[in-house]
Amino acid sequence: QVRLVESGGGLVQPGGSLRLSCVASGLAFSRYAMSWYRQAPGKERELVAFIPNPGAGTHYADSVKGRFTISRDNGKNTVYMQMDSLKPEDTAVYYCNARGLGATTGNYWGQGTQVTVSS
Repeated sequence: QVRLVESGGGLVQPGGSLRLSCVASGLAFSRYAMSWYRQAPGKERELVAFIPNPGAGTHYADSVKGRFTISRDNGKNTVYMQMDSLKPEDTAVYYCNARGLGATTGNYWGQGTQVTVSS
């Protein structure tokens, strides 16, 4: 069974930092593009950051550009997101997503980790 497990969320003050991790199992990790999405209460899920396996085409939402950094370690089947200079509007549940590259079929989601930015 494919499983994506997020961790690293929590409560942080504005201006603080968090590092999210997502460990994947049950899939060929290097054949999947990895993304972080987030969803605030009452709002639709939005793409935050995206990284294909080679690292080319890395994408960030305008709202987090310059503050968040996505990375991956294929040897550990893990994707990370370093979040700096956090703002209250970053408060959301953050979800890890794996989408198959090329001929690889699959689109999988983790269960999410809560990030709360509040003073």
